[in-house]
Amino acid sequence: MSTLTRYLNGVPETVRGYGRRVRIPKVGEVAVPPPDRIAYYAGLGLLATLQIIEWPLALAITAGHFLSDQHFSVLVKGVGEAFESA
Repeated sequence: MSTLTRYLNGVPETVRGYGRRVRIPKVGEVAVPPPDRIAYYAGLGLLATLQIIEWPLALAITAGHFLSDQHFSVLVKGVGEAFESA
């Protein structure tokens, strides 16, 4: 079993700060952000839709915040280790 597969297959400590998780086929368990973070992401999407900010900037900001929120995630650690070993 690869490092990535091991971490994608339902490790209970996948995301400590996010209480809700959704199981996505072929991906595994994914943490659902708290409502305040969902509102933040929706706000960025609205700004991009209204062309107040460019959509690549909105995607970069969203990805940065998502990754910083997930810094403690075993899933992200597993993905990183899998890419390093590839």
